[in-house]
Amino acid sequence: MSLDTIIEIKSANIFQNENLVLSGVNLAVDKGEFIYLIGKVGSGKSSLVKTINAELPLKEGTGVVAGFDLVKIKRKQIPLLRRKMGIVFQDFQLLSDRSVYDNLLFVLKATGWKNKAEIKQRISDVLEKVGLQYKDYKLPHQLSGGEQQRVVIARALLNNPEIILADEPTGNLDPETSDDIMKLLVEISKSGRAVIMATHNYGLLKKFPARTIKCEKGQLCESVAAAEIDFESLME
Repeated sequence: MSLDTIIEIKSANIFQNENLVLSGVNLAVDKGEFIYLIGKVGSGKSSLVKTINAELPLKEGTGVVAGFDLVKIKRKQIPLLRRKMGIVFQDFQLLSDRSVYDNLLFVLKATGWKNKAEIKQRISDVLEKVGLQYKDYKLPHQLSGGEQQRVVIARALLNNPEIILADEPTGNLDPETSDDIMKLLVEISKSGRAVIMATHNYGLLKKFPARTIKCEKGQLCESVAAAEIDFESLME
């Protein structure tokens, strides 16, 4: 495993309950790499992501993520692993009765931050990164879908993660807003974080080309370029 590799999975069989979902998985992801994860519904994308964040145990094969051994990891270590990850969901999952600032404050307090000045500075920093530094007082329903997703990305960045796992982050957004969110995620990867993005929005792969990994027929396959991907087969 090289110094730049942040995720390395070898000869892994990935199970959902007792069902084998993906077999013989080999995956190496470097710091600062942007990767698309594609495949039909039920092809194993979510199971792979859940294995990376230790939601699903790795029973067969080897896996190291951000320095944690997925086979040997103990339950009490899982929160420490997850602090090295930022998760971006399609459906935002913001606390609707709290301002943008208080949504971010909630996460910092939950992950052990105590110093008020440091908390204030960190929230200010991440909101500036996503271009929302003047909207910290607003409630989620007062924001557009794109702005809500920016808050979710800010939330994902709070603990300075090494990996961002983005699950259909543009799923509920119009094309122009999707492009803005993509530019932001690409920028985040250029700052040295690995970004893994599961998506069905294949237009983005053509617009923002990057390494693409496809879940198909129980296997993980590398697709070099968008031009080589049979998008129609994924839509079935």
